[in-house]
Amino acid sequence: MLHSRPTQQPNLPFRIPKPHQTRTPSQSHSQLHFDVSLPKHQIPPWLSLVSTLRSLAQDPPQVSSYAAIFQSLTGKNLLRLGRQVHSHMSLRALEPDAFLGAKMIAMYASAGDLRSAVAVFRRIKYPSALLCNSIIRAYSWHWFPKKTIGVYFRMRSLGLKADHFTYPFVLKSCADLSDVRMGRYAHGLSLRTGFEEDFYVGTSLINMYVKCGGIGDARKMFDVMTVRDISSWNALIAGYMKIGEIRLAEDLFGRMVRRNIVSWTAMISGYAQNGLAGQALVLFDKMLEDDSGIKPTWVTIMSVLPACAHSAALERGREIHKLASRIGLDSDVSVQSALIAMYARCGSLAEACQCFDRIHQHKKDLVVWNTMISAYASHGRGLESVSTFEDMIRARIQPDIISFTGLLSGCSHSGLVDLGIKYFNRMKTMYNVEPEVQHCACVVDLLGRAGRLVEAKELIDKMPMQAGASAWGALLAACRKHRNLELAEVAAKKLFVLEPYSSANYVHLSNMYAEAGMWKEVANLRDLLKYRGIRKTPGCSWIEVNGKAHMFLGGDTSHPQTREIYMFLESLPEKMKQAGYVPDTSPVLHDLSEEEKEHNLTSHSEKLAIAFGLLNTSPSTIIRVTKNLRICVDCHTATKFISKIFRREIIVRDLNRFHHFTDGSCSCGDYW
Repeated sequence: MLHSRPTQQPNLPFRIPKPHQTRTPSQSHSQLHFDVSLPKHQIPPWLSLVSTLRSLAQDPPQVSSYAAIFQSLTGKNLLRLGRQVHSHMSLRALEPDAFLGAKMIAMYASAGDLRSAVAVFRRIKYPSALLCNSIIRAYSWHWFPKKTIGVYFRMRSLGLKADHFTYPFVLKSCADLSDVRMGRYAHGLSLRTGFEEDFYVGTSLINMYVKCGGIGDARKMFDVMTVRDISSWNALIAGYMKIGEIRLAEDLFGRMVRRNIVSWTAMISGYAQNGLAGQALVLFDKMLEDDSGIKPTWVTIMSVLPACAHSAALERGREIHKLASRIGLDSDVSVQSALIAMYARCGSLAEACQCFDRIHQHKKDLVVWNTMISAYASHGRGLESVSTFEDMIRARIQPDIISFTGLLSGCSHSGLVDLGIKYFNRMKTMYNVEPEVQHCACVVDLLGRAGRLVEAKELIDKMPMQAGASAWGALLAACRKHRNLELAEVAAKKLFVLEPYSSANYVHLSNMYAEAGMWKEVANLRDLLKYRGIRKTPGCSWIEVNGKAHMFLGGDTSHPQTREIYMFLESLPEKMKQAGYVPDTSPVLHDLSEEEKEHNLTSHSEKLAIAFGLLNTSPSTIIRVTKNLRICVDCHTATKFISKIFRREIIVRDLNRFHHFTDGSCSCGDYW
């Protein structure tokens, strides 16, 4: 009996109350009872198990008693207690059958101990469908899709029938592996066994086809389902958004009778991922105003923050940060990482650093470190990128390909050539990270910016993989900067094949021909552009003032304040020339007079945005402008003078990086 064998009683986190010794010699052991004196509402969760644990005092012991206990422990993160009950069972020489084994596996898997769950499964000689389902679910939860499918095949070989608990996890594993062939096989079996009409199985099939790229099959499955739950609609919406079928996703979302937070998040995330930042923010606001009372989750916050970053909507980003704080989501590491990225991409590196510093050191995972390294890199703070990388290594976080992309980019934008090459050479040998195309492109850019064009070309020739457009594009941009027409032609011809419809490559080479007075070649390139139907990407800049974005195209006259903006810009050159400004008309390569060229420079989109900002903000406000192309040399020079004359900090985010202009200088040090 339990009370007569104290030496065999495991060390439970509480003592099972001793039975009252009030029985008569005629009383049986089954009449023993325990005294729990605490009121029911004051009993801690683990102590509520005492009533179930009483059954362990039975003699002979009953296996079914242990099944109830393990079921009670499942999902409560009481692993230590579960192990002790398992030990108690072993001390009494009890071996689990398939039913008890299933309960033990569920307990161990829910507590994060997959190894013990697998050990229990392997000890059972005669598996059942319930047992196999338990280990299938355990493997699926712990992201072992191949093992999940392996157990499924073993289940079939034993003649055990899969059911509506089996197929969802098997299909999820097919989706995780992007194995549409196996998914179709499971689909066929579910048809033959009559489970296709089960809405759990049906939803899993939709999700599997979506993740495996079979959106057509997913839609067919959706259309034949007689009963659909919200998950079915959500999975198909996410699938349409993934492939850019915005209207089909909108149609489904509009037809939904009932929506949950996943529905809203799928749409918001889809808009953001497809570059429709405005729609993402509008829908997020509509969700908050909706009468359903749905509140955003950390996934929703993570989905909408990139929309703020894409449109440089800093004020909106701050508002969402405050909302996340109010509802207790800003402590989530994934949200904090998204906030770092948002602030960095909106030009507020200081706020990005504050978010990074607020995260406890032991909670900083690889994503957080990578986000901060990339944030410093995009702002041209190469030394800070390097020091953050080294801090990450000291924290014993293993870097990955994203870590080195940010690190090498930071070195490139800051002219840290030797440091960049050192880290590139150590990627494989010291950090066990295989260099990929983007890393080679970063080093080509690193060497090219420093004027080491021949070395950059040699690196491309020695790359173990085929050089992509990023590497050749970096070389072409470097050739443009250092006026090496011979290598520029080589790079441009490669790019005309790799990305034949990118106008920037033709413009780079055309401008170099024009600088060299090679007007015949300029005309040939223009003819090629017309033949291929390629139009030059117009320069576009936008600025956020009082929470509203204002966009300007080059030479734009559509803005309501056009007259004031141009009057302001026309008065600027004289003030700047008095401070030493000399217009750089080299970007204007048409056959125009110098006066016409200077006037052309005045209407560049970033200058229009800066002028609007100066006219509509207080003297202490930082002006933040985003441009879709690389800032031109003259606009860069002019902005330095504007920052000095008006004593304003101006931040310009162009295609490649951020430029922080203060008191007549730029953070890039004119190295860009």
